[in-house]
Amino acid sequence: MTANGASGQASQRPFSEAERRAVYRAVHERRDIRSQFLPTPVPDDVLGRILLAAHHAPSVGFMQPWDFILIRDVAVRTAIRENFLGANRLAAAKYSGEQRALYESLKLEGILSAPLNLCVTCDRTRSLGSGLGRQSVPETDLFSVVCAIQNLWLAARAESLGVGWVSILDQDLLRSVLKIPLHVTPVAYLCLGYVSEFPAVPELEEKGWCRRESLASLIHFDRWDVQDHARAALLGAPAEDRA
Repeated sequence: MTANGASGQASQRPFSEAERRAVYRAVHERRDIRSQFLPTPVPDDVLGRILLAAHHAPSVGFMQPWDFILIRDVAVRTAIRENFLGANRLAAAKYSGEQRALYESLKLEGILSAPLNLCVTCDRTRSLGSGLGRQSVPETDLFSVVCAIQNLWLAARAESLGVGWVSILDQDLLRSVLKIPLHVTPVAYLCLGYVSEFPAVPELEEKGWCRRESLASLIHFDRWDVQDHARAALLGAPAEDRA
């Protein structure tokens, strides 16, 4: 990859130790950001690099079904936040007692505090790829878009940008506000910007909402019903994996 982020001739050079560590650092230090956004604008060149990283995600049949809606307009973001508030009230009603109190204490969006919002969509009718790989599992186009989102998220972390995924939204209202065509599916609404800090652990874990599962308990061998924590440990999956 050249200095401006464009792909060049494939390199056969192995990653150095520092490069490998940087990749894993981005993976382990990526966070879903809600509370730490700064008002500092995201420069166009930085934004271009992370969008290019998203665009270089794998996609079934090389379909590239994604589009990116960049949202800076305060009026549009205010409408999206109103959407969130309504959906969040409905979501809160699903809980009760201490769990509801904890839910209502959580900050679950940064729509107005982040300087940039981004909606990533999937055009399920896109003809690129001629349907290769989608005959048996049509949903792989949606999976491809999620790969693009993960690429964007990791690239953003490497650029010291935080990303927060707002999933508590009425999708029909979101589609209406953003004028998304009916054949296009909104997959992710993201808040993006520089942050005051990256939390050491995921916020939901820190707040006591949930904890990370042990990786060893999620590894199976040959069949679903064969688990062996000793063998899993050989793969670097300790019984209590809280990384």
